[in-house]
Amino acid sequence: MEAEFAKIGTRRVLLEFLTYRTPGPLFLTKGNLFGHPTDTPVELPSWLTEEDVDYYASKYEKTGFTRGFNYYRALDLNWELTAPWTGAQIKVPAKFIVGDLDLTYNTFGTKDYLKKGGMNKFVPLLQEVVVMEGVAHFIHEERPDEINAQIHDFFQKF
Repeated sequence: MEAEFAKIGTRRVLLEFLTYRTPGPLFLTKGNLFGHPTDTPVELPSWLTEEDVDYYASKYEKTGFTRGFNYYRALDLNWELTAPWTGAQIKVPAKFIVGDLDLTYNTFGTKDYLKKGGMNKFVPLLQEVVVMEGVAHFIHEERPDEINAQIHDFFQKF
């Protein structure tokens, strides 16, 4: 994957991820990572500037993406290391907020997990699940006032 990313460049990879708003699983295919030519114009959202992208790219140019990939490469080991916490519950009041365009929300099974109470098994004091329409992964950047209001309203209950 590092070689595929190198072909299109660090800046373009970050630009694609930071602006990803496709409601569905992400499939990165060899030779056509994001499903369109790499010279396809990308419109920046209001919360992201060219300077932001340049900054992030300058940092990733130094470190690369291998460390992030290694997290996924080591999933089996991670499961072994966290085995003692299998079935552990988060036992504090919680609220879960996600955007309907978020890649993780659109991963196979996630919607059913949330809608059918699967999360309640591990977060028994989950009080609310909020799915914000038209919002992707960076909800705090896209809709900061709404997110702050959601958090504030939640804290007001205590």
